[in-house]
Amino acid sequence: MLGGQGQFLTGAATVANGLAAGAGAAGHVQDDSKIFALVIDLMDPTTRESALLELSKKREQYDDLALILWHSFGIMPALLQEIVSVYPLLSPPNLTAHVSNRVCNALALLQCVASHTETRQLFLNAHIPLFLYPFLNTTSKTRPFEYLRLTSLGVIGALVKQNDNNTVIHFLLSTEIIPLCLRIMETGSELSKTVAIFIVQKILLDETGLTYICHTYERFYAVGTVLSNMVNQLVETQAVRLLKHVVRCYLRLSDNLRAREALRACLPEPLRDSTFSALLKGDMVTKRCLTTLLNNLNEP
Repeated sequence: MLGGQGQFLTGAATVANGLAAGAGAAGHVQDDSKIFALVIDLMDPTTRESALLELSKKREQYDDLALILWHSFGIMPALLQEIVSVYPLLSPPNLTAHVSNRVCNALALLQCVASHTETRQLFLNAHIPLFLYPFLNTTSKTRPFEYLRLTSLGVIGALVKQNDNNTVIHFLLSTEIIPLCLRIMETGSELSKTVAIFIVQKILLDETGLTYICHTYERFYAVGTVLSNMVNQLVETQAVRLLKHVVRCYLRLSDNLRAREALRACLPEPLRDSTFSALLKGDMVTKRCLTTLLNNLNEP
């Protein structure tokens, strides 16, 4: 452990010197020392829980936390150990709120790494998103599990949020992310559904993603069925955030000629008539998307 911490401190000092040179302010150096002390605490199982909590709170305030986490000795394995240690509690479902909160703090730090431009590709190269899939594959509706799914979706959402995400889409398409997201879109809480459909929407917006989903009838049918079910649910729930994403997904699907032909027959009726007019009254952007979608389907 001492040797490990020695290597860690060397790496931390190198990053700290670079940050201090850029910042130059004593206050920043003091902040750096607090961050490094907390990161060192991640190495010790007895101090890890409180360090996870404090670092997850500070991640928005410290731009280069991702670099510290990724390049420091033993830190990423420590975070992955937190995740793997929860697997036995997933089936049969036996996850407490306390354990869920702890692992979600670890996931928040992974989201930080997934978001940073300099660590995002490294994060993908290490296939770290795959460690989250067992969490996305759970079906228990209790709050600890819902929180775990939502936080895991947040990590994937951080990966696809960037515009230059072709490599991210390629990676995700080689995994089971679409079926996992589709199931959450049908059965999750409103917030989980929103993040899951955001991920599917970002995949569709990429040309490779659109081609992949429309390449076979089975894939298109799977996505189309879930979207149709969501529309029927939205008639009841009137969840405008979800409706915006649903409309955008359908609009993007209509850019593919084969999908457009299928949508002429299977687009849900509430999107064709004035069912959602009142809900979208002040949302000109989504109304315009819906009008464009209907125009696309009416073209010969």
